Amino acid sequence: MVVEAIEKARVLIEALPYIRSFRNQFVVIKLGGAAMEDRNAMDSVVTDIVFMEQVGMWPVVVHGGGKAISRAMEEAGIEPRFVSGVRYTDENTLKIAADVLIDQISNSLVETIRLKGGQATPLNGRGSSFLTARKLAGDVDLGRVGEVTGVDRDLCQRLSVGGVIPVVAPIARGEDGGLYNINADSCALAVAVRLQASKLVFMSDVPGILMPGNAADVLSTVTPGDVDRLKAEGIITGGMIPKVEASIGAVRSGVRKVHIVGEHLPHALLLEIFTDKGVGTQIVEETT
Repeated sequence: MVVEAIEKARVLIEALPYIRSFRNQFVVIKLGGAAMEDRNAMDSVVTDIVFMEQVGMWPVVVHGGGKAISRAMEEAGIEPRFVSGVRYTDENTLKIAADVLIDQISNSLVETIRLKGGQATPLNGRGSSFLTARKLAGDVDLGRVGEVTGVDRDLCQRLSVGGVIPVVAPIARGEDGGLYNINADSCALAVAVRLQASKLVFMSDVPGILMPGNAADVLSTVTPGDVDRLKAEGIITGGMIPKVEASIGAVRSGVRKVHIVGEHLPHALLLEIFTDKGVGTQIVEETT
């Protein structure tokens, strides 16, 4: 019993400098769709987020919901269509996406945070001017798919100072007055950069960037140069590539550290942020 108590004290002492360092600092947490399909994983992550707010950090939650959107489209008799991995978004798809992301997922997250003892409010481009966007440029027309052009930092800071956790759905308001569907990872990146966040954390269905030849362990720290090498060696592949590239974009735009953390490990968010070794992969800029 005494040994357990001493271990708990050691953990708290280890966390103390991190709590001091990140007090009154934005930390953007992007929740993946897999976590939102797993109630236990979601409860663990939300508990961690509420803890972060209670010790003085300013967590901002950005979420997606691709699987839920596809299910809602199929129920409405609309076949989901993807172009180069991006959901083509016509007006009907946009309405379904906004309903699912804002009315269902954001509201559910806000309620879960409240049940865990925190306060939260949904933010997006439909109910406020928090997120603004323009049509995503490119050779292929993706419909109402956009890229973020503005984030209301003052609004986010006022909420955070008041102990309210912003829950951001990737639906933004365009200059034309219409709404745009934003890729959730890209939205999290834009929010982190414009808030000048200390950290951007991607909660993922994998625990981080896996070590070469050892799928049971992860690389603790990598730099953009390491990422180029790991991609060339075929270690970083598939869906991890856009997540890692977004991470590099964040650190090169002023975000101090970006973390990729497994969402199914209980309290992985706290272990990554408040312990020396962490449990995921952190991406940092090369030091000169």
